[in-house]
This record gives sequence, C-alpha cells and structure tokens, in this order.
Amino acid sequence: MDRELERTLVTLEEIASGERELRAVRHPLGFLCLPLLREGPRGICVHLFDSGSRAEPDASPMHAHSWELRSRVLYGRVANLPVRTTAVGDGEGGATHRVFEVHSGSDGVDEIRPTDLLVRSEPGPAQVSSGGETYTLAAGEFHATALEGPEPAATLVHGFSVPGQADLSLGPLDGRPRRTTRRLCDTVQTVRSVHTVLRRIDAEQRA
Repeated sequence: MDRELERTLVTLEEIASGERELRAVRHPLGFLCLPLLREGPRGICVHLFDSGSRAEPDASPMHAHSWELRSRVLYGRVANLPVRTTAVGDGEGGATHRVFEVHSGSDGVDEIRPTDLLVRSEPGPAQVSSGGETYTLAAGEFHATALEGPEPAATLVHGFSVPGQADLSLGPLDGRPRRTTRRLCDTVQTVRSVHTVLRRIDAEQRA
C-alpha cells in the first residue's frame, strides 16, 4: 500500500471512530463529498458515487473547475467525459450552450450566473478509470463525471486552485440565474458512509 492511500485511510478511520469531526456534503452534481483538507489553494476530498448518483443532478453535469484536478479511483469504475467547446460569435448559428459562472458561498449556496459567452459543445470519448487508476484535468477543461456500471465507486480528489480561473458550467442558451445548495449530512450518515468506504477499500486491496 502506498503512502497516499495510507494517509487517506488513517483520516477516514479517525472520522469513523469519532476522533475527527467531519460531515459529508451532498453535492448538486449527485455525489457525496468528504472534504478531508482545505489549506489555501489546496484541497483533498473523497467523492462517493452510487446508483443514486444516476438521478437527475441539481446542476449541469458539464462543468469546468477553477483548479487543477488529480483524481484517483479507490474502488469501482468512473467515467470522465471530456467536452470540447468552440465559442460562437453574435449572429452566428450553431450554439448549443451558454457558459455560466458558478460562485460558491461559504454557506453552501452556489450562485449560477449566465455570461454572454455562447459555445458549440461536442462530447469527446469517455475515459473510464478503475480502482487504482488516476486521471488528471487542467483548470478550465469542460467535462462530466459519472459512475460507470452498476457498482459503487469512490475517488480521492486532489485540487489546486489556479489564480484567474472561474468555476464554470454549460447550460441552456436561454438559461436564467439560479441557485443550488450543497447540503450537509448528519454525523450518523457521514460515519455510516465512511465505514462503507473503508470496507470497500479493504476488499479492493485484498482482491
């Protein structure tokens, strides 16, 4: 077992035992997030995907981060779908989406604001990653992430904020400003989820 995974397991075990207090977040994109570290521009989370993630998300699944991303699959299979975009000028046809800026507040509310930028988008081939594999994304790259197959999955996500970049999403051409909320789970739900993650990581290591 490598050092990164060892550190992650120690942190998860502290949460499971109650030694460390942490509440999972229900993300508008449909997954459960365990925010393990927030330190200046750097962040580390565990994202949990299950069959419930297939429900309609509260936010557009096509988005671009203001931070560089490195995502390691802890177990299961995750599909990352790149989305290529081409700006469409005023009066030109062929636009499929409007670009929105996502402004996240400390209260868990995301303000999703339309910009003047229209684009033509085209999904690229999906990149499917399994347990132990890692994929990366540069800040500003549009993509969508989804569970691949019927089995649950989890990823260990490292992010590093890039100055001057904004969080973006693709929405309807006539989209209006809107809000989404990142809801907190209670302690019991969080600990139950962490125990499940630990069991599945252990099973992955023994496989």
